[in-house]
Amino acid sequence: MTMPASVLPDDAWNRQLLANVHPPDWKNPEPAARYDLVVLGAGTAGLVTAVVSAGLGARVALIERHLLGGDCLNVGCVPSKTLIRAARAAADARDATRFGVRVPGGVSVDFAAVMARVRRVRAEISPHDSAKRYRELGVDVFLGEGRFTGPQSLAVAGAELRFKRAVVATGARAVALPIPGLAEAGFLSNETVFELEQCPARLAVIGAGPIGCELAQSFARLGSRVTLVEVAPQVLIREDPDAAAIVQEALVRDGVELVLGADVARVERRGGLKVLHVAVAGAARELEVDEILVGIGRAPNVENIGLEAAGVAFDTKLGVTVDDRLRTTSRRIFAAGDVCMPTKFTHAADAAAKLVVRNAFFFGRRKVSDLRVPWCTYTDPEIAHVGLYARDAEAAGIAIDTYTTPLAANDRSRAEGEERGFVKVHVKKGTDQVVGATIVARHAGELIATLALAMSAGYGLGRFVELILPYPTQAEAIKATGGAYTRTRLTPTAARLLKMLIGLAR
Repeated sequence: MTMPASVLPDDAWNRQLLANVHPPDWKNPEPAARYDLVVLGAGTAGLVTAVVSAGLGARVALIERHLLGGDCLNVGCVPSKTLIRAARAAADARDATRFGVRVPGGVSVDFAAVMARVRRVRAEISPHDSAKRYRELGVDVFLGEGRFTGPQSLAVAGAELRFKRAVVATGARAVALPIPGLAEAGFLSNETVFELEQCPARLAVIGAGPIGCELAQSFARLGSRVTLVEVAPQVLIREDPDAAAIVQEALVRDGVELVLGADVARVERRGGLKVLHVAVAGAARELEVDEILVGIGRAPNVENIGLEAAGVAFDTKLGVTVDDRLRTTSRRIFAAGDVCMPTKFTHAADAAAKLVVRNAFFFGRRKVSDLRVPWCTYTDPEIAHVGLYARDAEAAGIAIDTYTTPLAANDRSRAEGEERGFVKVHVKKGTDQVVGATIVARHAGELIATLALAMSAGYGLGRFVELILPYPTQAEAIKATGGAYTRTRLTPTAARLLKMLIGLAR
């Protein structure tokens, strides 16, 4: 029997979740004499590595100390996007009058029902990552604390597993910021915020990165009075500045108070409240709130897993040391996902896992640096990006031309009332080779797929004018951006030649 896990609150949905991703009655299998592959950690990277390898005929063991599915299923993508959808529904209902639709009596939010749905959706998705499913797919699933005991062995729950190859996929975790009094006052992170059953009346969010902005906007729409505190002078400092400015306006429009250029000096408890002592431009300010949500600060899970015994180098801040093929300093051991990669996205971990399988078993030479990894920040509107930003191109010495189409010029966007946004594409100067793109739109994450595909396939921006797309759709804004490029190719000489050809056709 394995050590039981728990997820709060203890309700039917969370019990269903646990029955799938950490069954209380689970019995670890008898270990094989030697495994082709042992995977430590059953988040996205670990799950994909295990199932792909087993599907190819390898004898695979998968070890997880807590919940299969990792952050994405349990405390990340799935619950957060479910919460965001509820928040968007509330915002749309409040905003319905601009479309001529009236909601008698106004809009109210049943926060407990919102969070119950979050737990239900998570439980309903959890069979995909369940211990039973992976066992049926031919993977030996071990629940318990795994620890390397040597360069070709690992111990878990009293058993020793020997292996030919291994993958470290232990992910990362939220950590407390070094703010005096924060830990003592208590705070929420992405790992605990979905345990809430009551909406905080006043919520301070520290950090205006993707997590901070997504949850700040969502809680404001669900009824919290939200204050977003950020040390930088704007939100989403890593994004395209024009894109970040649109999201910043949206946050303010949704009632989020922005405290930018701010330093949180300390936190204290004052009765039932939590008080942040903040310095802004040299002026002191106190923020009294009911809850604090920390939206920044992640640390790789590298401690207490025996990496030293395996000869695997690591850094407690940067994670496991890997080369461009995800090989560690131990020749039989690879790593994938948040434990070793700077791009900490589920889809990046998925791609890295498949790369590891190729490189570990088939003498592959696939490189992480060759991956085209798009990403999306799920605010409303969303920001989606792939490739280089303009600043990246400049730093790399790549001259670019940039073409931008505002959504206000797109018919579907005007019909939807979603004019604030754009499609921006960077191409290598003098060519139509796409080197990067940013989209700001309500469903930018869906739209970026077209440009990500173009970059992967080597299609130039000019090719988009050949696409036939349904009308009206926001995807036409991408086609229009291609048109903006092709118009630049119509030089005065080319225009005169075309005019002559047209004249001859008469």
